[in-house]
Amino acid sequence: MLPASASDEVNQNILVDQPVISTLPPEEINKGPEIVSDYSDNELAVEAVTKNVRLFSEKIRERFSIWLSRSGKYLELMKEILKKKDVPEEIVFLPLIESGFSPYAYSPAHAVGYWQFISSTAKRYGLKINWWKDERRDPVKSTAAAASYLRDLYDMFGSWNLAMAAYNAGEGKILRALNKTNTDDYWSLLSTRYIRRETKDYVPKFIAASLIANSPEEFGFEDLEYHLPLDYDEVMIQSPVDIQVIAECAGTTVDIIKELNPELRRWCTPPDVAEYILRIPAGKKDVFLENFAQIPEEKRFSIDQYTVKKGDTYKKISKKTGMPLQVILDLNSLEKKMPPREGMQIYIPPKGKLVLDRQDKVAMKKASLQYKKKALAKGKKLATKKVSKKYRRI
Repeated sequence: MLPASASDEVNQNILVDQPVISTLPPEEINKGPEIVSDYSDNELAVEAVTKNVRLFSEKIRERFSIWLSRSGKYLELMKEILKKKDVPEEIVFLPLIESGFSPYAYSPAHAVGYWQFISSTAKRYGLKINWWKDERRDPVKSTAAAASYLRDLYDMFGSWNLAMAAYNAGEGKILRALNKTNTDDYWSLLSTRYIRRETKDYVPKFIAASLIANSPEEFGFEDLEYHLPLDYDEVMIQSPVDIQVIAECAGTTVDIIKELNPELRRWCTPPDVAEYILRIPAGKKDVFLENFAQIPEEKRFSIDQYTVKKGDTYKKISKKTGMPLQVILDLNSLEKKMPPREGMQIYIPPKGKLVLDRQDKVAMKKASLQYKKKALAKGKKLATKKVSKKYRRI
């Protein structure tokens, strides 16, 4: 979900008794999407929805306009996937409150992508996450995974309100809250202490975002420039290729190839798969295949090499080259238990083409903290040993 701290800070300044600026009649605002159970007679629920309508239409209006504009690229694509998974189309507006429809959204809880999957849940629903790609950032794959998860949650709770609450908080927390309050109604949980503020706001935020997205003009969002729907051709490649080469063959830019393939984290397509389905601009398939066939295989994928020296280990090579150990192992199809031999050629990512993303930086920071903790613990252990020896001599 979008960072709670920013929303909470804004929400504190919202006066609930102010009227919502909208040309919709109050009964329409208090009704919400069809999948949401009626809340018009629940004062807390009406108050929560009203607060969030005001949040989006007034307090963060500029940002929400950007999210609405961006949604145009994905709405039809995602609706089709939801329908195939037997999930109501209205759920398509959930990424508005999760990520603002950004594939690169990254939360403090390390959730990633349009649907803000944490790693464990993403993998449970078939999304692949490694150094080369993160399928949480792919609009098709992540939507299919989110639809499957939401469908499972609906089957568990029998309510889309509760399914969405569980999507935010986790099914275990919602089950415990329902058991403690002896209820099967999401709205009844708003007045309890058994779910977090973020989860109490989650469904009201979804309702507010949906109301505005369905009738933006009614809330003063005029002249929105929606992004064009995502349109592309697909080609299958059977060996790794630089994104620069792909762009040149398709007669487009590196940025457009990255935009069509946001799951890619590196300068190239993944080298650890036998084949990869790549998206290129619509209408470019024939020219791509023609140009691609003319490029020698050794020119398609750029890589550097390191010659193993006497006494080298993979860990030492990692330190010398500044490349993560696992990357070196994966790139060369090696295992740590097979030590490198002197004179052996090892592939490493090319300098100048490797750009670390936010996930890399978080991982590096975590590794650095762990190293410092280990060093500190080792220092304390040595100090304790010295003190112990000193007293034994007395």
